[in-house]
Amino acid sequence: MKIAFLTPEYPHPKTGSSGGIGTSIKNLAVGLLAQGCEVRILVYGQTVDAVFEDNGIVVQQIKNVKLKGLSWMLTRKKLQRIINVLYAKQEIDLVEAPDWTGITSFIKPQKCPIVIRLHGSDTYFCHLDQRPVKWVNKFHEKRALQNADGLISVSQFTADLTNQLFGLNKNFTITPNAIDMSWFDNTVIQTNIPSEPVLSLPHRQAGEVEAGVRGLLYFGTLIRKKGLLELPLIFNKVIEQNPTAQLILVGRDASDIITGNASTWAMMQELFSAKALKNVTYLGGVPYAEIKKHIEQATLCVFPTFAEALPVSWLEAMAMQKPIVASNIGWATEMIEDGVEGFLVNPKDHSTYANKIVTLMEDPELQKQFGTAARKKVEKKFSMEVVAQKSLAFYEKIINKQ
Repeated sequence: MKIAFLTPEYPHPKTGSSGGIGTSIKNLAVGLLAQGCEVRILVYGQTVDAVFEDNGIVVQQIKNVKLKGLSWMLTRKKLQRIINVLYAKQEIDLVEAPDWTGITSFIKPQKCPIVIRLHGSDTYFCHLDQRPVKWVNKFHEKRALQNADGLISVSQFTADLTNQLFGLNKNFTITPNAIDMSWFDNTVIQTNIPSEPVLSLPHRQAGEVEAGVRGLLYFGTLIRKKGLLELPLIFNKVIEQNPTAQLILVGRDASDIITGNASTWAMMQELFSAKALKNVTYLGGVPYAEIKKHIEQATLCVFPTFAEALPVSWLEAMAMQKPIVASNIGWATEMIEDGVEGFLVNPKDHSTYANKIVTLMEDPELQKQFGTAARKKVEKKFSMEVVAQKSLAFYEKIINKQ
């Protein structure tokens, strides 16, 4: 089988910075290769039209068409022509695209089926952020979903909320995000961790973490929707109970979409108490290969997020057998059972969230218990092999319908 992924991002130095969608696609692509599939990545929004190979994956860079007022339509027509040519040459059998901004809304190939996987649309994230969505994005996202030959969602919560927001009644096959378990194994020395910078924009705000320091770790973009304006208030209460607790932050700084502030990190610093701020280390963005090291050194990971579909960062921490204190919103219960693989708490309940962190910090046996259970769950439900097999079975059904 020959599968193509149409995407605005892919984690490779030639294609620019990438986030969760790109990481998820690459993990799945590697898994499909292992199942005997051929995989091509169609990355639009590039500065050049080019093709290169990435460890067996064919990556095709596609430059958007620029013409005032018509760029969106002309770019979609270009993508449609590319898909038609590849399908006619029998180089692809099916195209998968994400729901974000509805890139396939006006792409209707002659015969090649198109599948959409929900990673979280702009409409979806705006709803969770409680802010207005651009009507044009919602229009394209709904049209793309209506025209798709098949629909997948990384979580049931995302599928249900998407149907609600767009007034649809679509059937989604639930197939979660995946990770390569061999990259995140804290029992052996790894030599094959990828070098692509997923957390970009190197930024050493507070220097390196001191050797041997163990504490709370957050890794991901510093942004409001991931609960980063709640985390200082939570950590303030942790410090009141445990004055030696350390908080390490890893990830690029982002502008705040509501206030317009250019730096979420600057906003966070104002929320920390003076005592708590002394125990905070912000490392900025680091190469992807370094993420494992920071997870391994942490006592536990914290993810007080408000808006996700099914976060890969949680899976990475779980695979490393790290206990987690995370948000209890929506998708969370599909990943973590509260009190079994970690604790789930509303990020706005600062006292309870802090109490759960302190409970874990003071109980090494509970840390081990949660970590072991978390690793087992990832192996069973979220490994690259398991998700690739589920995706492949779905693709076969769609292709056989054509």
